[in-house]
Amino acid sequence: MNHVISPSAVVGSETKIGHFSVVSDDVKIGQGCVIGNNVIIHDGTIIGDNVRIDDNTVIGKRPMKAANSQITKDEELPAANISSNCIIGTSVVIYRGCSLGEKVLVADLSTVRENVTVGKFTIIGRGVAVENYCTIGSYCKLETNVYITAYSKLGDWCFIAPCVATSNDNYMGRSEQRKSEFEGVIIEDGGRVGVNATILPGKTIGSESMIAAGAVVTKDTAPKKIFAGLPAKEFGDIPEDQTLATHKEYINVNK
Repeated sequence: MNHVISPSAVVGSETKIGHFSVVSDDVKIGQGCVIGNNVIIHDGTIIGDNVRIDDNTVIGKRPMKAANSQITKDEELPAANISSNCIIGTSVVIYRGCSLGEKVLVADLSTVRENVTVGKFTIIGRGVAVENYCTIGSYCKLETNVYITAYSKLGDWCFIAPCVATSNDNYMGRSEQRKSEFEGVIIEDGGRVGVNATILPGKTIGSESMIAAGAVVTKDTAPKKIFAGLPAKEFGDIPEDQTLATHKEYINVNK
């Protein structure tokens, strides 16, 4: 097999590593993993048992810092940590300082930046970008081409439809004031955001609030309400049969 494994790396039994992959110093890979072709696993990365990592993926990449970046910091980051039973797709980039909970799926072409934690059973869809200093809860679903801006926080059971965009800079890069006022978005437990919606910096989507497709959220939204329009306005309560409390399978599963 044409791959490179550092002498200081530890690879568990029955783990398979494909052609031209590189496992760097002090990496720990659990049992029963399947590592594809041309995968790069950077130093110190910890990977649990039964993890699948597909071709051309990079785990533990160190961030690049542009000369004028206000968000990326010069800091020593902990190793990337991929918990057991995760599935990582093709051409995914997971940065150093990122931690994935058990049974997370990160689909093809996605990026998860440094200082990010992702809770168990969450799905990061195809082409999703999760920027640095974010927290993503458990049992969330981020669908194709979602963009989660830096300094954001998502609770548990959030649903984010394709092409949702978030922002953290009210000054669009031209005011010195922006340097002290970067603020991501908050989506509380059970929040749902429809396709192509936009959430402006610092706004909170209340728990179980529903944001309609194409809406532009310019103010915080109240819990368990429906919001739609440009700008988004309240259109009433979510139906009772749509609440998490009504769906016991959501709140009781795997607890």
